[in-house]
Amino acid sequence: MFEQQWQTFRKVLNHDVMEHRAVADATAVALRDWCDQRGDWRTSVALVDLGCGDLAHLAPLFRSLPLRSYTGIDLAASVLPLAERQMGAARFPCHWRCGDLLDWAVAQSEQPVDLIHSAFAIHHLSDSDKGRFLEGARRRVADDGLLVWTDVFQEEDESRDDYLKRYVARVQQWPGLSGEQRDAVIDHLKRCDWPARRGWIESVAADCGWTMTWAWRGQHRAEALALLRPVRP
Repeated sequence: MFEQQWQTFRKVLNHDVMEHRAVADATAVALRDWCDQRGDWRTSVALVDLGCGDLAHLAPLFRSLPLRSYTGIDLAASVLPLAERQMGAARFPCHWRCGDLLDWAVAQSEQPVDLIHSAFAIHHLSDSDKGRFLEGARRRVADDGLLVWTDVFQEEDESRDDYLKRYVARVQQWPGLSGEQRDAVIDHLKRCDWPARRGWIESVAADCGWTMTWAWRGQHRAEALALLRPVRP
């Protein structure tokens, strides 16, 4: 099952139908700007990557950052060795964990992290759990930290049904997929995807102690990169 899903995912990446390359470029700009603003390019940043996947696009970026540690967490244990291979011989310690991003966010910890990254994972949470995630992540991040959230989002006044209709129409035009793979992607969308609505999620983030801005928005009115900065106590 994993191999079938992975082959489909690799085709989606290779054809760049979800703009992963543009996302990676925008993420690089955002993180380097953030490091510049901190004024410290020494190895001072603890990064937690929630839903890390195989790091196909982001390992070179992460290796270039002034990290003191990297922790990659993913529900699919099978991707962690792939991510470790992509990361290679990093100059900072790397830790790999099979786990749930919400469990990580709500867990108690006395040691804050500086940087949280999550790409195409949080949209699998229900709306109430998105709030729990943002509240927990705010507790776990340092006051001068950053949450980098890449995901799919609904338009502000768009229903989930309308979002799914237009996204399914996109999938039906994606190149390189077999009929079976296309059906599997659409089935996953309908069962598992609960994208946050713009506007609403900004309000939820504010209630949870974040200032949320949009650093990049894709051409299909779905994929986007949000930067969340803690509101200082």
